Amino acid sequence: MSRLPAAKRREQLLDKAAKLFAKRGYAGTTTAQLAKAAGITEPILYRHFDSKRDLFIALIDRTGDDVIRGWEEQLGEAGSSAHEIRLLLGGNPMISDRGRGIYRVIVQGLTEIDDREIRKAIKRHIARLHAFLVKRIREARTSGQLVARADPELIAWLLMHLALGYGLIAPLGVPGHSKDASGDHILRLLSRLLTG
Repeated sequence: MSRLPAAKRREQLLDKAAKLFAKRGYAGTTTAQLAKAAGITEPILYRHFDSKRDLFIALIDRTGDDVIRGWEEQLGEAGSSAHEIRLLLGGNPMISDRGRGIYRVIVQGLTEIDDREIRKAIKRHIARLHAFLVKRIREARTSGQLVARADPELIAWLLMHLALGYGLIAPLGVPGHSKDASGDHILRLLSRLLTG
């Protein structure tokens, strides 16, 4: 592979690592496999990341940046706080075309919480997403467009818990998942519960 500037090489390594970690898991991926997938040698890999763990943590952090950037792009299309909440309900990174593959890294990270540094990175990731949601929920409440009376912190946790479960179940293709007999969808139900 041709010589890339350091920042581009780092991004390329993160891209390749995301695919390998999603496919093989953190424990099942070696630095030799990561280097080979990127078309470089292991010493070059170690110029950019001190360890496989550091690369994995950088990937978790980048995933958080990507999720928030994607949400901000989506919300730029909203005309109201209620519309923002509806967009966020449908913007689950675990099921979106944009985030589905990369978000598997976060799920892999959840299986590595015995590693103190990875656990800290996952906690940081979750805290960032939660803070983003709380801010938007508070804005919707202030504008009078949120009918749910619960604390915005709890609503944000509820949405995150639901998104995680939904994101784990949806790809399985379970018949009847997320819809009732009339065709009503869980996202529409949540929207009604939150915004009326």
